[in-house]
Amino acid sequence: MVKSNNLKEFLNLKVNQYNNPDFIKDDPIQIPHLFNKKEDIEISGFLTSTIAWGNRKSIINSSKKMMGLLKNKPYDYIMNHNERDLKKLTQYVHRTFNGYDLIQFISSLKNIYQNHGGLEKIFSENIKDNSLHYSIHNFKKVFFEIEHLPRTQKHVSDPYKGSAAKRINMFLRWMVRKDKKGVDFGIWKSLDQKHLSCPLDVHSGNVARNLGILERKQNDHKAVLELDENLRRFDANDPSKYDFALFGIGVFEKY
Repeated sequence: MVKSNNLKEFLNLKVNQYNNPDFIKDDPIQIPHLFNKKEDIEISGFLTSTIAWGNRKSIINSSKKMMGLLKNKPYDYIMNHNERDLKKLTQYVHRTFNGYDLIQFISSLKNIYQNHGGLEKIFSENIKDNSLHYSIHNFKKVFFEIEHLPRTQKHVSDPYKGSAAKRINMFLRWMVRKDKKGVDFGIWKSLDQKHLSCPLDVHSGNVARNLGILERKQNDHKAVLELDENLRRFDANDPSKYDFALFGIGVFEKY
């Protein structure tokens, strides 16, 4: 177990280095930053994070294309689209996420806003064990409670099935974290950032292992739990801020 004050100081330094507006221009978080309305921010953020695997430039380009198909008014599109609108989405593809998956996401999001009070409400009502892992698990159940394509289920992760749920944890960081740095939004007031988990991927996982704050070899739910515990020793009120440090060191410094 790492308890070094030097490591905490080092990580805090790296958080400050990467948690600033310069980070936005090369990161998928730039997509929700295109919008001002709360629902547009959270919907564009959710859809962008859903396809956030692979090359970041490709993710950004695919997300911009997706927003264009939604007429750059994602909330209005979701609530008021017609069948002709949906047909235009069939052309969309980003890696294994295709137009039919996108149509399913539009339908599921409409159900969430019409019948469940929106994305924030679902996540805020299911906090358990000082984390959002159960919230994510429950969210997936609600997301697919309507008739759906079985293939699309793979695009929403479930920690209770062993997944690190990297993309949803990243989305939750965007929506919940509150600071004055201008990167994360902090627009979900009903959730507390102390419950957030650091998004775990190849980059952050490798850096965490090299720094001695993660022993588990797989990037899975058990690894997230281990990393949660160690990062909360550094800052129990804002553990996910260390995503900036671990990701930045891994991607930009090739640590």
